[in-house]
Amino acid sequence: MTSKEGCNRFKNQVVVVTASTDGIGFAIARRIASEGAVVVISSRCKANVDEAVKKLESEGLNVKGVQCHVGNKEERMDLLRTATNNFKEKIDCLISNAAVSPYAGPTVDTPEPIFDKIFETNLKSSFLLTQDFRDWIKPNGNILYISSYIGYTPRQPLGVYAISKTALFGLTRAIAHDMWQQGKIRVNCIAPGIIQTRFSEVIWKDEETFEDIKKEIIMERAGRSEEIAGAAAFLCSSDGSYVTGETLVVGGGVTSRL
Repeated sequence: MTSKEGCNRFKNQVVVVTASTDGIGFAIARRIASEGAVVVISSRCKANVDEAVKKLESEGLNVKGVQCHVGNKEERMDLLRTATNNFKEKIDCLISNAAVSPYAGPTVDTPEPIFDKIFETNLKSSFLLTQDFRDWIKPNGNILYISSYIGYTPRQPLGVYAISKTALFGLTRAIAHDMWQQGKIRVNCIAPGIIQTRFSEVIWKDEETFEDIKKEIIMERAGRSEEIAGAAAFLCSSDGSYVTGETLVVGGGVTSRL
């Protein structure tokens, strides 16, 4: 248990976390639910949603689950409907975590359909979720985007994925101004470093590859999903009340400058 778990910073709040049945998203959902929130989790796969809900409920946490492909308007509306109790109540926080990385190779050789898929999921879905939810977030609420440290240093063979994550930094800054003017809603971003999840196992499970990457990490190790969850809980709680429009790198000291 970490130092802030059990302190109920999110008591009586409703928090939506997309792509949250595994890895970083699941860890964020668990952490925020452990601090008192009702958390709405989602994934494209219903079986994964059901399994994650069952696991979190077995820990005594208050969660709801919705099957949602963030690129599908109708499914985003289902997510919004569930989170707002059929459009009767507002939520406190939206955390957009969905991402894909279907291509590895030279950036210039990326097929156009793959390029579009990466940007639709990694960037456009966060923008559309923000549009869908913006009138349903309470004043002093929060929006949090999950990007990646690689957005600061786009490189082979994940060039287009990295560029999509760079764009999230810009979206954060641009949307932050709008949402503060609209309803005193803070908007921030987390750029995780190499985290031990299935999504990134091609990097950290390959000893030779990871040995090269470790040279760029001061702490010389991969991170854990729970370490990203702790940062998310800070930014989305009252402890982060004077932070908006920012991207927080949580990467063990990895090189991260544009």
